Amino acid sequence: MLVEEVERTEYATEEPAQGSARSASASAKLSRAVFVGGIALTVALFATGAWQRRWIADDGLIVLRTVRNLLAGNGPVFNEGERVETNTSTAWTYLVWFFSWLTQARLEYVVLGVALTVSMAAIVFAMLGTARLWGGAESALLLPAGVLVYIAIPPARDYASSGLESGLVICWLGLLWWLMIRWSQAERVRLPGLFGLVFLAGLAPLIRPEMTLVGGLALAMIFCAPMPQARLSPIVLRALIVAAAGILPMGYQVWRMGYYGLPYPNTAVAKDAGGAKWGQGFKYLWDLVGPYYLWVPLLVLLVAGVVAARAATSAAAGRNAAPEEGGSTVQRARVWLRSPSAVVALMLGSGVILTVYALRVGGDFMHGRMLLPQLFCLLLPVAVIPIRVPEDGLRSMSAADWSFAVVLFALIGTAGWALFAANTTAIKTGTKISSSGIVDERVYYVLNTGHDHPILAEDYLDYPRIRPMVNDITATPDGGLLLNSPSFMFWYVAPPPQPIPEGGSGHTVYFLNLGMTSMNVPLNVRVIDQMGLAYPLAAHTDRLEDGRIGHDKALYPDWVVVDTGMVDKKPWMPWYLDEKWVTQARTAMKCPATEALMISYRDPLTWDRFKHNLLHAVTFADYRMDRVPRYEIQRCDLVDPFPQPPR
Repeated sequence: MLVEEVERTEYATEEPAQGSARSASASAKLSRAVFVGGIALTVALFATGAWQRRWIADDGLIVLRTVRNLLAGNGPVFNEGERVETNTSTAWTYLVWFFSWLTQARLEYVVLGVALTVSMAAIVFAMLGTARLWGGAESALLLPAGVLVYIAIPPARDYASSGLESGLVICWLGLLWWLMIRWSQAERVRLPGLFGLVFLAGLAPLIRPEMTLVGGLALAMIFCAPMPQARLSPIVLRALIVAAAGILPMGYQVWRMGYYGLPYPNTAVAKDAGGAKWGQGFKYLWDLVGPYYLWVPLLVLLVAGVVAARAATSAAAGRNAAPEEGGSTVQRARVWLRSPSAVVALMLGSGVILTVYALRVGGDFMHGRMLLPQLFCLLLPVAVIPIRVPEDGLRSMSAADWSFAVVLFALIGTAGWALFAANTTAIKTGTKISSSGIVDERVYYVLNTGHDHPILAEDYLDYPRIRPMVNDITATPDGGLLLNSPSFMFWYVAPPPQPIPEGGSGHTVYFLNLGMTSMNVPLNVRVIDQMGLAYPLAAHTDRLEDGRIGHDKALYPDWVVVDTGMVDKKPWMPWYLDEKWVTQARTAMKCPATEALMISYRDPLTWDRFKHNLLHAVTFADYRMDRVPRYEIQRCDLVDPFPQPPR
């Protein structure tokens, strides 16, 4: 009897256990299927939206001019013989160059393919990282949430294919997020993975200069957290971490300062990245947040994320005993640094700080573009959200299961908002630039070129004044300086002085739109701009107080006539230029500091030149001059050829 009772008891307890295991296995398979399906659906939606809005921006074509010079053996320059870094993202330039060299395909198609690929990869990395944050796909149904918010806003789809580094930036953020979460949850950190992580974080300044904040904070967390157990001592491990993180960016930084004579890209000088335009910055923020009511899904997902986190914490507490806390406050803080909550704090804090920085510098002139990385950071912890269905089904729900309802309504609301935002047009001015200076860049060029998808360089020949520029270059084999007329209707060609050398004196184009001009002319045609992205003489002028954001420098063409050595007398010189101003500009360019600046990027690169640039790079970066020749003469204490009479 006793034996029979035990057997009955064992059978009674074994059968439910097996049934529970089978149920858990089925639930896990369902969870994995839902998660993988969510990734596939989100990527498909993003890819479809990005392809429907495919284009390459004028600034994206600027990158390709540098790639052309790299492929031609001229080095990473915009104009042959002038060492100017016109691209903000070093990594993006060399990534496009590598695949261009590898495939030998047309540059526009290469950059389009690479941009779309890294943009889609960013979504995958984001969802994988957040799934690990919530405990993996087996713990609950992980449904897309924050990623839907990101892909819904039109700027995200616009800049997924624009030829700019936007896709690379969010891809780097997504990959860093995923690897940081894995590091924070690993029971045993393996050294190869750790060094791979710190190498990735160290790439931050090469991805984009402001990403140094995110990469630097991530490296600080890893450096200060307890080191994994290894044969090497913690001191040696930390030294190796610093070396792995810094070897490439620091090596490039030394090379950049010696080669270009600047500690950061020339674009930062041209746009005065350290300046402050708070009022314009808040306009730029509202230009993105306002039309799409972006604050609504951010608030909803914040609440849903907190509720889901509390529910997950309660479930974990029910399964596991609370860990004992010991040690000093510093020790506990160091342990906390290697935790998922610390990684979440890293991304949220980075998003907030980067937003404040964008507000300070005034944002940008492209609708939404400069706030996309910040938005991506803020959405990473809720890229997907777990929804835990009560074990006994929906009918058994009670007041204790309120978290399920909150998360469910948040997901439904987010999906509804995404449908609204995806079909919203924020800027309706079309070809006109509003008083804020912000424009929907894709729509602007679509309407001005007449092409639904301006991708190839020749598509931009239909942009006003570009085809006539090409024709004027062909019609003037002797060379000359092409200056746009004050009415922006046609080109003036200032001729070179006699005697004309065999083959001509070469052409220089002075125009704001560097990409479309430079990609429609041969590499031996010099292309420079009045804002200074490719022309340091303009970049180092003082910022205009009330200029359009991103375009608040404008060097007078009188300087360019002198710099290019063109005829500076009427009637050969364009009628709207003043011979007196040109003469004063010639005097002003003799300012020793200005001459030193020009020599730094134009002289042949010798070892002595490299060392001199390296030592004086910061001085060159800080140097500013006045765009009015007379004032520049006074600033440099030179002799004015046309002194003002005493009053």
